[in-house]
Amino acid sequence: MRKSWLPAYIALGFIWGCSFIFIELGLEFLTPFGVAFVRCALGAITLLIFVKMRKIQLPKEKSTWRKLWIVALLLNVVPGILFAFAQQYVTSVLAGIINATTPLMTLIFMLILFREEKLKGEQIIGLLIGAFGVMVVLGIWKGVGENQLLGVIALLVAVACYGYSFPYTTRKILPLGLKSEAAATVQLCMAAITLLPFYLFDGIAEDNYQLNSLLAMLALGVLGSGFAYIWNFSIIAAVGSSIASTVTYVTPVVAVFVGWLFLAESVTWHEPVGAMFVILGAAITQGRFKSKAVNR
Repeated sequence: MRKSWLPAYIALGFIWGCSFIFIELGLEFLTPFGVAFVRCALGAITLLIFVKMRKIQLPKEKSTWRKLWIVALLLNVVPGILFAFAQQYVTSVLAGIINATTPLMTLIFMLILFREEKLKGEQIIGLLIGAFGVMVVLGIWKGVGENQLLGVIALLVAVACYGYSFPYTTRKILPLGLKSEAAATVQLCMAAITLLPFYLFDGIAEDNYQLNSLLAMLALGVLGSGFAYIWNFSIIAAVGSSIASTVTYVTPVVAVFVGWLFLAESVTWHEPVGAMFVILGAAITQGRFKSKAVNR
């Protein structure tokens, strides 16, 4: 019998939802370069220990490491810097909600890169609903409110990197037949190596090492960039990638709640309303309502 996947699912949604408040706290003593490096380095150490204990072999081919380095750039290096940079100008609540647009960005890049795939009617509807949701989240009728436009742009670029990474992985990584744990370990190692020079150049913002900030970065690295991959793999193995991917619908809810509770960030009515439209649009583009209808 398969192990229960629900505890791992809840833990994953909670940790990824809290990652935005962890970034906020990490910025109290680290620069965006520092936040990105520390989380990747801690995540890489965690996964190296895990694969060593499980006796999982890492790939040896240089071409494989180069391809995984590109994935690291798209999933860890560039978004890691941009999310931390953006949260100097926007709330963690907005960052968490914008992150929920990842499935929409993925579909857009899939259609661009895989031109043989035709755009379906429900996907058009889903994209339009999702785009409407983003505009509602931002409160487009009144500018971007307390958030600065520079931060919003950085968030959208970061999420675009996430979106591009999935079709790239489909084309370049999946055919290699690597164990997911091995691929993730190499990916995080390459990310940490790439970010190390930036960290050495400008990684520490100030020598203000508060316990809550240090614990936040420890949680972000070990849990958010380390164990999170392990939990994700276990969920996929238990119930498949379709259900596992729905965790992206949980994270913005957690992000809004913890940002309001622990950082006293204001939540205007249009942010959660817009988030619901974003999640609805993403679900429609992924055909979740259609699949339910078929199963019945």
